[in-house]
Amino acid sequence: MNAKELLEIISTGETSKVQFKREMNNDDSIAAELIALSNSKGGMILFGIEDKKGTIVGLDYQQLQSYNNRIATIANDIIKPQIFLYTEVVSISLETGKKKILVVEVAEGTAKPYKDKNGIIWIKQGSDKRKLTDNNEQIRLFQQSGILYVDEIIIPQTSIDDINYSKVEQYINAIKKQETNEAIEISETVLKNLNILKDNRLTLGGLLFFAKNPQKYRPSFCVKAISFFGNSIGGTEYRSSQDIVGTIPQMFEETMRFFTTNLYHIQAGQNFNKTGILEVSQTALEELVQNALVHRDYSKNAPIRVMIFDNRIEIVSPGSLPNSLTVENVKMGNAVVRNNLIVSYCSKLMIYRGFGSGITRALTAQPNIELINDAEGEQFRVVIPRPEKK
Repeated sequence: MNAKELLEIISTGETSKVQFKREMNNDDSIAAELIALSNSKGGMILFGIEDKKGTIVGLDYQQLQSYNNRIATIANDIIKPQIFLYTEVVSISLETGKKKILVVEVAEGTAKPYKDKNGIIWIKQGSDKRKLTDNNEQIRLFQQSGILYVDEIIIPQTSIDDINYSKVEQYINAIKKQETNEAIEISETVLKNLNILKDNRLTLGGLLFFAKNPQKYRPSFCVKAISFFGNSIGGTEYRSSQDIVGTIPQMFEETMRFFTTNLYHIQAGQNFNKTGILEVSQTALEELVQNALVHRDYSKNAPIRVMIFDNRIEIVSPGSLPNSLTVENVKMGNAVVRNNLIVSYCSKLMIYRGFGSGITRALTAQPNIELINDAEGEQFRVVIPRPEKK
């Protein structure tokens, strides 16, 4: 990093990824800052900058040497698991002379959650940090590190009596068709081997694919669909509103039915006696709805939202893209599997292909799709412009 780049960073003030420190006064406090950055999206701490004010005060030679050594000790001894840092000294020329700044860069951690010596987990909250106490937030950190898959967790109060055996039979028949011709009888052992049942309770994946009534135990895991008058989410009038429930395949089918009912059909050169084709690509909608149901963050207690406005369609999934995925990665067909069980079940029971190419196919069919990864709001939005009425 050169002086010009550093001055530009300093000029924007403290953010979720940039912290100022005049001095290194307390090792535990610095550990908390490093942990918060590692548990979030990474960032940097600039030593020699006045906190909050952004005034450049600089560090002398002894401070630079001492701070470098102390930072390494904190990363190795106070933070668990240990984190890896990159440090450099940048010299800035001011009217009052040259000022040296210690830049400590912290990458987003791959072994979340990181904790201090007292077992406290810290995360970023805007430009500040806070202790993490919420169980669902802790689960998301474990999920990001690959230690835990949320769709494999056990759902309390469920039992084998909640299973719809016709859906299990459909899944087993799909397996037989694709993988084996051997007869498979549904038993408790088979249900456990398929990860539908664990410790006599349904897994989340099992609930969402094979339960009689999934929303009995997870009411927010549904699709809320609204067709508005106008173009504002704040509108109070709507043409149609529906809470779509059931298993994931059922929600997929019903959400597609909501689209075909509430969007226009156009002739597009077809015979007068035909019903016409959907105003936006049905293939794109299928891929995007399926992507939302399969890849949403099920550690967030929130529904998928489908909104039809006069000028656009929006599909909003709980949870931003996992790990280091970006919109550009997704467009190229890169994928990180967040829900292993759900992906496995989808590959047998839906049109899901499992290659991470659904977004690519949607963009090929409907090139004007906008993808928005809202990391701060922890949601992934898809926006499809509707054609202007003639």
